[in-house]
Amino acid sequence: MNEQDNSKGAATEELLALTADIVASHVSNNTVAVADLPRLIENVFKALSEVGAQPKVEEVALQPAVPIRRSVQPDYIVCLEDGKKLKMLKRHLKTCYNLTPEEYRAKWSLPSDYPMVAPNYAAQRRKLAKQIGLGRGRRK
Repeated sequence: MNEQDNSKGAATEELLALTADIVASHVSNNTVAVADLPRLIENVFKALSEVGAQPKVEEVALQPAVPIRRSVQPDYIVCLEDGKKLKMLKRHLKTCYNLTPEEYRAKWSLPSDYPMVAPNYAAQRRKLAKQIGLGRGRRK
């Protein structure tokens, strides 16, 4: 017998002990017909067994709000989660879905260079930064 069988046996014994305690407590405080006792034991044991079990999650195929190819437009980026048109996607993802850009890209199988900012907005910000002198080395 291996360790996994031992742990299953111990878990079953613990469930049986808990079932016996619950049923005994219920029977001592309530009137239960003798014919109903096996069903009561079975129901309590089944309920206790399901408490620790992982719920069955059906894998649902993700369906983006818009086709991925059309999610990046010159003036906006469309969020694949809800279809909103945004200039900057990063803050929206964090506040609404608690997702980082990396998690978002992984969830939707996007490339690592998928933009989080609309292209025209990025160009506008780049132009403004150059105008005020950002990105140049220090002058001595």
